[in-house]
Amino acid sequence: MGQKVHPRGLRLGIIYNWNSRWFFSNKRVFKDSLISDLKIRKVLMNKIAFSSVTQIDIERAINRITLIIYAVKVGMIIGRGGKGLEEIKQFVLDNLRKGEKVKELKIDIKIEPVKQPFLNSYYVAQLVAEKLVKNFPHRSTVHNAMNKVMEAGAKGVKIQLGGRVGGAEISRREKYFLGSVPTSTIREDVDLARYPALTRSGYVGVKVWICKK
Repeated sequence: MGQKVHPRGLRLGIIYNWNSRWFFSNKRVFKDSLISDLKIRKVLMNKIAFSSVTQIDIERAINRITLIIYAVKVGMIIGRGGKGLEEIKQFVLDNLRKGEKVKELKIDIKIEPVKQPFLNSYYVAQLVAEKLVKNFPHRSTVHNAMNKVMEAGAKGVKIQLGGRVGGAEISRREKYFLGSVPTSTIREDVDLARYPALTRSGYVGVKVWICKK
């Protein structure tokens, strides 16, 4: 039986930083803030998915929340005259937990562009999933994605599909490799992302590992 560790969790504090950055000594406040962060991240990822958002970091201070949004299509989030940012602020306030003092909160939003999208595992997983939903052939879709990742300068890439791949009667897992992806070597920058693809036959899970140079 394999003993598997999440590549990003293994490297937290060494290569990667936490997605939520704050500290409260009060256990009740800590719990509520953690649940609130998970909710904000989930609803925002769904709301602005059209701009290819790959990551949302949340920093908290007293009466202040800072959202750092990493996206491929930055202009689609900002909108004309920053109208999109105001909508996001209001959307976040509406989805905060009831226990938080919404009136006293200040929300800052920072938009960071993803300069090399094909070196971002979440973007690649999303791209593959979207093509699977549109009924593209899964093998050519995966190979095209892997080739683009390697052309972008990656050391290696691994993609796994799980479920009724290609509309098969029995679910299975298919793995595709290109280059080197040493998941256990801590000094290697390995990024993992999961993304579900809702096809006609049911859900197909897409996992992408990218090892950057």
